[in-house]
Amino acid sequence: MPYIEGFVAAVPTANKDVYLKHSREAAEYFKKLGATRHVECWGDDIPKGEVTDFFGAVKARDDETVVFSWVEYPDKATRDAASQKMSEDPNMTGMDMPFDGKRMIWGGFTVLMDE
Repeated sequence: MPYIEGFVAAVPTANKDVYLKHSREAAEYFKKLGATRHVECWGDDIPKGEVTDFFGAVKARDDETVVFSWVEYPDKATRDAASQKMSEDPNMTGMDMPFDGKRMIWGGFTVLMDE
């Protein structure tokens, strides 16, 4: 089963085109490191929750859109090796992102079901 690294971030709505360009460049980079797929989703039907929600998770402001994305790797070992290479790459650590990366949440997930 593949290994998934998921991300949720708040992107300034005005930066949608810049974010898409950034994402396409990131997809190329991730694929060079072994990723098999990179999916970006622009929020358009995200309800506000009573206790918690996507907006609260990333402290989204009124002028921001929540994005949900994931990168698929063939396995956890490939993802771990890619993460190590990224953490050592000065181009990645000094990258200017079109959103506040401090409010992004992410994590690695083992696929439980894929139908």
